[in-house]
Amino acid sequence: MVHQLALDRTFAALADAKRRDILQRLGDGPVPVSTLAESAGMTVTGMAKHIRVLEEAGLVATEKVGRTRQCRLGEDRLEDVMAWISYYQRLWERRLDGLDAYFTLRKGSST
Repeated sequence: MVHQLALDRTFAALADAKRRDILQRLGDGPVPVSTLAESAGMTVTGMAKHIRVLEEAGLVATEKVGRTRQCRLGEDRLEDVMAWISYYQRLWERRLDGLDAYFTLRKGSST
């Protein structure tokens, strides 16, 4: 099963709309933190706080390039979240398949 602390960090990071916007923006490639801040209408310090949360969740990585700090999608991406969602998706599908079988059986026995 998925490590709960990592899952908690990921969901906490994704809970904020600005952080989801950052991830979407980084889907196009690396971007300087200052550019992210400018396009979001926030200070670099404010953006850095959002970036730090995303880094702690493994969703974003940063590196110093010259005088700027570049931000890119992290290596982990959303594997923990996808594993968690897949587990519960399979669980609910089995339950719903069982419910469907029950109703099909009931329908067949009432005729």
